[in-house]
Amino acid sequence: MIKAVIDTNVIVAGLQSRQGYSFELIQRMFAGEFQPVVSVPLVFEYESLLTKLFVPQIYSKEDIEGFVDSLCNIAKKQDIYYLWRPMLKDPYDDHILELALAAGCKNIVTYNLKDFMNVDDLGIRVIKPYDFICFLEG
Repeated sequence: MIKAVIDTNVIVAGLQSRQGYSFELIQRMFAGEFQPVVSVPLVFEYESLLTKLFVPQIYSKEDIEGFVDSLCNIAKKQDIYYLWRPMLKDPYDDHILELALAAGCKNIVTYNLKDFMNVDDLGIRVIKPYDFICFLEG
């Protein structure tokens, strides 16, 4: 099964609008077309940022907790034992790269391509949601 680390900006975009590729990616994830990979820091980031941005304006705290729990139920949970820091321009993205490397995951899906410069040297493809959907379709 294809695995991917989904950056928080993609999850945020997917929950903001049902019109874009991020929402389609979330649907495909829950349909089992690929397996998301998560770590404890990434799950905390998802829950913290989604709660901050969406509660109570769009979703309830229970909605966000339910979404994150559902994502965790289908995700590959990965511990990270080896840190690659500092590696990226934005130090807040280092844990995303470390997760992909620890899980042997070849895909990071994000809108911030410039924040992951030169990770292809490590065998990691950094890709936008639309391009990842095209990859899934073959």
